[in-house]
Amino acid sequence: MPSLTRKMTKTGTRLRALATFAAAASLTLALSGCTKLETHSPSSVRDAADASATEADTGAGANGAQARASGLGTVDCAHTKCIALTFDAGPSENSARLLDILKEKQVPATFFLLGKRHIDTYPELVRRMSDEGHEVASHTWTHKILTDAEPDEIREELERPNKEIERLTGKRPTLMRPPQGRTDDTVHDICRELGLAEVLWSVTAKDYKTNDSGLITERVLDQSSRDGIILLHDIYDGTVPAVPGIIDALKKRGYVFVTVPQLMAPGKAEPGKVYR
Repeated sequence: MPSLTRKMTKTGTRLRALATFAAAASLTLALSGCTKLETHSPSSVRDAADASATEADTGAGANGAQARASGLGTVDCAHTKCIALTFDAGPSENSARLLDILKEKQVPATFFLLGKRHIDTYPELVRRMSDEGHEVASHTWTHKILTDAEPDEIREELERPNKEIERLTGKRPTLMRPPQGRTDDTVHDICRELGLAEVLWSVTAKDYKTNDSGLITERVLDQSSRDGIILLHDIYDGTVPAVPGIIDALKKRGYVFVTVPQLMAPGKAEPGKVYR
C-alpha cells in the first residue's frame, strides 16, 4: 500500500498542475451584455515561456539552461513577489516630481502616455522616463474610446503616439492601454498589425474620483497581491503624494517593483492579446 507521504506528494503535484493550468487559462471580463474579454495573467506568460525553454534545454543541455537564466534580468518574478506600478495619461506637470520619487526609491514603472497636450507638451519628460529605465507605452493620442471608433481612427490613435515616443526615445512601444479599458476584436486585430499588446490592470485606486492621498494609498494596499498591475494617474493632484507611502508599505510586505515586461519575463506579451 502506498505510503501517506507518497500520496501527499502525488496530491500536491496534481494541485500544482491544476494551479498552473488555471493561471495559464484566460480570464474573462464582462464588458457589456454577453461580450467577454479574454485576458492573460503575467504568471501564465512566464509559465508558457518556461515550458518552451525547458523543452529547448532538454536538447541544449546545461548551456541552454544557463543562457535562459541569463535572460531573466535582475528579477525573476517566478520566484520573487513582484508587482508593477503603472501610470496613465501623462506626462503632466506632476510627472517630474513622480520621477524624482521613483529615482529616490529605485522603483521602475510603466507609463502609458497620452499624445495630445501631454507627449507634445512635455517631450523632455518622455525622454527622461526612458533614460531612467522606465517602460514607455501608449494610452492613445486623444483618449478616444476605441470601441466607438472606426478602424482608421483606431490606427491613428495608436500610431501617432508610437511614432512620437519612438522619435523621442529611440524605442517603439510594444504595449498600449485602451482608454477606460474598453477594447474589442477590432482593436485586437489592429494592435496585432501594429505590434502592440494590450495591458489592463488588477489594482485601481480610482484616483480620478478623489484627491485624498490617504484614501488612494489605502485602496492600493487593500487590493495589491503578487503579480499585480497597479493603475494610477499622475495627472491628478492626490496621486503623486501617495506614491512614496504605497512604495514603502508594499516593500515592507516583501514586494519587488518591476515594469510590466519584467513581470512577464522570460515570456513576452504578444501583439493582439490582452493582459491583466
